[in-house]
Formats: sequence, structure tokens, C-alpha cells
Amino acid sequence: MDINAVLGCVLGCVFGGLVLAAYRLGILYQLIHKTETKSPRHGGESVAEVLRAHGVKFVFTLVGGHISPILVACEKLGIRIVDTRHEATAVFAADAVARLSGTIGVAAVTAGPGLTNTVTAVKNAQMAESPLLLIGGAAATLLQGRGALQDIDQMSLFRPLCKFCASVRTVREILPVMKKAIAIAQSGTPGPVFVEFPIDTLYPFHLVEKEFAVKNPPKGLVGKIVTWYLHNHLKNLFAGAWEARDVSPLPVHIPQATDPQVQQCVELVSRAKKPVILLGSQATLPPTPVDEIRKALESLGIPCFLGGMARGMLGRDSPLHIRQNRRDALKEADLVLLAGTVCDFRLSYGRVLSRRSKIIAVNRDKTQLMKNSDMFWKPTVAIQGDAGSFLLSLSKGLKGHRCPEDWPQNLKDGDRTKENTNREKAGEKTERHLNPLNVLHRVDALMAEDSIIVADGGDFVGSAAYIMRPRGPLRWLDPGAFGTLGVGGGFALGAKLCRPESEVWIIYGDGSLGYSVAEFDTFTRHKTPVIALVGNDACWSQISREQVPILGSNVACGLAFTDYHIVADGYGGKGHRIGREDEDRLDDIICKAQQESREGRATLLNVLIGKTNFREGSISV
Repeated sequence: MDINAVLGCVLGCVFGGLVLAAYRLGILYQLIHKTETKSPRHGGESVAEVLRAHGVKFVFTLVGGHISPILVACEKLGIRIVDTRHEATAVFAADAVARLSGTIGVAAVTAGPGLTNTVTAVKNAQMAESPLLLIGGAAATLLQGRGALQDIDQMSLFRPLCKFCASVRTVREILPVMKKAIAIAQSGTPGPVFVEFPIDTLYPFHLVEKEFAVKNPPKGLVGKIVTWYLHNHLKNLFAGAWEARDVSPLPVHIPQATDPQVQQCVELVSRAKKPVILLGSQATLPPTPVDEIRKALESLGIPCFLGGMARGMLGRDSPLHIRQNRRDALKEADLVLLAGTVCDFRLSYGRVLSRRSKIIAVNRDKTQLMKNSDMFWKPTVAIQGDAGSFLLSLSKGLKGHRCPEDWPQNLKDGDRTKENTNREKAGEKTERHLNPLNVLHRVDALMAEDSIIVADGGDFVGSAAYIMRPRGPLRWLDPGAFGTLGVGGGFALGAKLCRPESEVWIIYGDGSLGYSVAEFDTFTRHKTPVIALVGNDACWSQISREQVPILGSNVACGLAFTDYHIVADGYGGKGHRIGREDEDRLDDIICKAQQESREGRATLLNVLIGKTNFREGSISV
């Protein structure tokens, strides 16, 4: 081989390696972009600028030194910082804001244990399809993996939970990474995203420079190399940091049904005699306003079963809203429209659907769209698209057509029969304390028309789902398919901040209350006067109901009739204990709690309840 060719190849490789090294070390970037060593600005300001440009009004947090620059900068730009007593609550609150506002919810927590405390709440947001941005602190870029305080591999924790994860490595990356993360969170099937900020990307140059200074560098060539490397890393960290950049939002991409798909569904629905719509939380997502979806459903005249965030979509007493006997209705239906509803455990994995029915399934997520279709059901038409937009298109295509009126009337008659039976159960005396069904009926009757209901619990909340009637769209918040306990404090906090004029009720079991009762301190400090209704039966009843007859033991299911109302008092709220002796004045106590809430005090009603057989046979696994 020609020696010149060999030398040329070697030199080319060496040159290419040097260029690559110069690129990775930021040397080439620094030749073009200036490092402003005297600037007092810091990366937290860039984070705040992006959040403001995206319409963010609240950042929920539990403070930590890693993220202080973000919190301070947000406050200066008019973004309200709301600090909670647990990081999970911060994420739950951001989740609630995302659901109710149509914008992204934001939580910022410190490194290490601050982030690990959010894992359950982030997973809940993933399964509930909530667009949420989690901002996390981290050890400095050069100290990661070297034993720094609270330094762990955070990215590995969140990659399975989030649609997008990124670790910012230089200050100039903050704007583009944040914009990309927010757009991804809201596109397609919404979900959480995670952006990690090493501490040296957030503080000003002069402070970071002090931390980079080597007091006793090694002597000789090694010392010079180390000193140069640290100096270059510092300059690259801030190179081009404060150049003008566009902070406006990136486009959000939402899948839509095609015109031929809509037309095919129009033809199927027009021929149906007994159609049914199952509406899930996904139907409440932007871009379609929920009031337009309600009008479309009323125009179609098809009886609807509402689940998750879709509860309340048709108001309190719509003739189209069927609440009972769903299994029987699905057996009889000749067409079922699954609008954002998934064939998971809530629909017995699809087994409740009749094989004789035509089935239209609409979902943004392909996996959820087809879940268990290989086993128990088959869609006639499967559309990967936005359920809300699809309903509007379907309504337009069926303009002038309505479902035969006797079908929804028959279902509504069955509804009334079942609800009358439930009311009779509410009138029965329990062996001790108050009948929980009667308590829920009384609260539902007195609840304000603008109320938002937050569901956090098992047995008591399961009963509430049958009895309490959200007054309108986006007025019911529950955890979703993950069945997470502990959402109450955070969901209520986010809801009250989004809708300060609304009455916000948390329906707690006494077990679930333990997760977030400390947030009564948050409600007091941040002037968010919610009302908590606690069904206190001194038991994890949802589990006990099956565990005792099957396994013969109540082990780990027993609690105590704890004075939770005193805990609320201690945190600056107002607590009331309600027992059987208070039954005759129950309405007065509820009205008093509502008045206290209007006067600015978070209130807790500790209601001692007895046992009923209302939920026998309900699932807990």
C-alpha cells in the first residue's frame, strides 16, 4: 500500500477525531458564541421565560436548593409558586391544573429523594393521560456519578414513565429543550415529560465559577490539563446562554379521524336502533371545548355512560345520561361507541360487549384503542384519533338524525328504578353511626351548582360515584385507571386555584385521608379553602369486605375512629366531628362548612359511618 495514502488516512482520522473532540468539548461553539462572564443572569430565568410564554400560571413545588433559581425567577415573572408538604402532592396538583385548564401542569422538585417521591404521581399522570411537566434538580454536570449529594440516575427512573426525558447540559439548551418537552407532553396521547437541570445550569456564572475553582491543582502537565478542562467546561456551560431566542410554543400534533372514517361511522350510527356511547376522560382533552362536545351529544340523542373526567359532561339530570345497569344496556345495544374508553378491567377487558354489537372505538393511543381486542372483542371500526373532535364530526354528519326516543327512555326508566332502590338503602339504619349513603345524598343535595368533586378513596368514594352528580363538564376529578390513593390534597389544591370561585369538595375515605391530610397546612397558607368530607368507618373497607370472608382475617384492615377534625384545626383549618347524635342537624353542619369555606377556611367533616351491603361484589384487585 502506498505510504502516502496510509499517512493521509491516519492524518485524516486524527484530524476528524480532533474536530469531533472540539465539537463535544464546545470549543467550536465557543469560537462563534460569547460567554458573558460578568452577567448576573441565571438559567432559572430561561426556564421561567418559557413557562410564561406557554401560559403557565402555577408551579407546584417542595423547595430545594437545586431548583431555587427556577422558583425565584418564576415568581418575578408573575407565575404563582405553590409549595406543598409532599412532592407527590405537587405533581397531583399540576395534574389537576392540566385537566381543568387545558394547558400543561408544572411541578418542580429537588434532586434525588425529591424526585423519587414523585414517582407514583407521575405514573398516575401517565395512565390518566395528563400533559404534565416535571422539572427536577440534579447534581452538577461534572459531579454526576461521583457521589454528590442526592445524586442518583434519575433518567432511568423516569424514562418508563414519561413520553420525553432530557437532561440539560448547557444553559443555552434550556429554551429548546423546554419547548420540545412541553409540545411532546400535549401532542398525540398526552402525558408527563421530565426535564433534569443540573445545579450548575441554573445558577449565575460567578457562583458556578467559584465551585469550579481548583484550590490545589496537580502539578505539571496533568494539572494544566485539568485546569484547562474545567475552565473550558465552565465557558462552554454558559456560551451563548443569553442570546435572543424564540420562546413561543411549538405546534402540538393531535391525531384526527379521517373523513372516510367519519362517514363510515355516520352510516353505522344512522342504522342503529339501540346505540350507546361510553365516554371516557380522553374526550375532555383539548382542542375541542367540552361545551361543544356536550351539544354534540345532545344533538345525537344517544344514551351515554360517562366515566372518569367525562362525568358531568351532560349536567346533573340529563335524560341521555345513564348511570346504572351498564352491563345490561351493553348486552342489548346494537351499536357501542367507545369514545376514549378503554376495554380494561373497567369493562371486564371487553367481555361486557356483545359480539352482536357493532363497535366503534376512538382513541388517540393505538395500544389503548385495541386493548384486549385479540381476546374478548373486535372493533367494527377502530380510529386512532381525538374522541372529542370525532364526536363533533359525527354530530355534523348526522345532523337531523336522532336516536329512536324509546331506547334512552327505557334505559332511563331502569336508571330511576335502580336509584330509587339505592335511596331506600340510604334510609336504612346502620348498626352504629351514620348510613354513608344518606350522608352522600345529603351532601349532593346541598352542594353548590359550581362545585368540583375530587374523589380519593375506596369504599366510601365508590359509593359516592353512584350517588353524587357533578353539575357540569370538568367538575369531577378522580385518579383514573391506576386507582391511586392520595390524590385528594393535590387535586383539590389545583382545582381551587384554577376555579377559585367554585366550591371544591374532596370525598375521602379515612384510609386515603392519611396520605394528604397535612395539605390542610397548604390550603391555609395558600388561601385555598376546600371542603373535605371524610367517611370514617375505621377500616380499609374495600379490602376488608373480601379479605374477611375469603381468608377469615381482618389483619391490617382495621383503623381507628380518629379525630381527624382536630388535625384540620391544628393545620389552621376548621374541623367538625359528625356522629349519629348529629343526624338531625346534618344539613345545618354541611351548610356551616360551606359558609366557612366561603369565608376562607378549609374545612373537614369527620363523619363517623357504619357498614352497608351497598357495594358487595365490587372489585378491589
